[in-house]
Amino acid sequence: MEETKKHTKRSNYHHGDLKTQLIEATRVLVEQKGPDHFSVSEACRVAGVSTAAPYKHFKDKNEMLQEVAVAGMQRQREQMLEEVSVHPRGTLPRIVALGRVYIRFAQKEPGVFRLMFGLSEDHDEHATLSEMGEGTYTAVQQEVAWCRGSEAIEEQDTQRAFLLWSFVHGLSFLLIDGKLAHMNLDFDLEEVLNDVAERVIGPKA
Repeated sequence: MEETKKHTKRSNYHHGDLKTQLIEATRVLVEQKGPDHFSVSEACRVAGVSTAAPYKHFKDKNEMLQEVAVAGMQRQREQMLEEVSVHPRGTLPRIVALGRVYIRFAQKEPGVFRLMFGLSEDHDEHATLSEMGEGTYTAVQQEVAWCRGSEAIEEQDTQRAFLLWSFVHGLSFLLIDGKLAHMNLDFDLEEVLNDVAERVIGPKA
C-alpha cells in the first residue's frame, strides 16, 4: 500500500512540472544551506521524486544550480521593472527604486543572490546567465542616460551605472553578511540611496 502511494505521488508529475518542482526544491535548499552544501538527493527528497528524476532534465548538480540562478535573475529583473514603472522616466526616484529592489532581493533571497554571482562552478561559461546579467546592467545604464535626457548610452552613463551598481552590490553583501549589525551602524536606507543617486547622477534628475 505504501509503495503504491509513493508511485502515485511520483507519477502525478508531468515532465514540465517535474523540472519546475526540482528547481524550486533546489532554491529552497540553497536558501537553507547555501549552494556549496546542496545535493541532488536532498532536492529529490524535498520534491518527493526518485533520485533518477533530475537527470531527465539536468545534466548534473551544477545545471540545477544554474537554473535557480537564472530564475533568480529573472525575478530580480521583473521586480526592478515593476518598481521603476510608477516613476517618470529620467528621474532620480527611478534610480533609487533600482537600488531598493536590488538590496531587497538580496535580503529576501540571500542564498540565490550569492548563487547569481558565481558561487557555483562554470557560471562564467553559462550563456543565459551572462546574457541576463548584461541585460540588467544595460537597463541600469539606460536609466542613467535617461536622467541626462538621452536615449543613447554613452561612456559617462556606463561609468555612473558602474558606481551605482558597485554601491548597492557592496551594501547588499554587507547587509546579508551581518557586517553592519556587528558595527551597530544605524542608517535610513532610503536616505542613503537618495544621497548616492544625487551624488552620482546629480540633484536635477
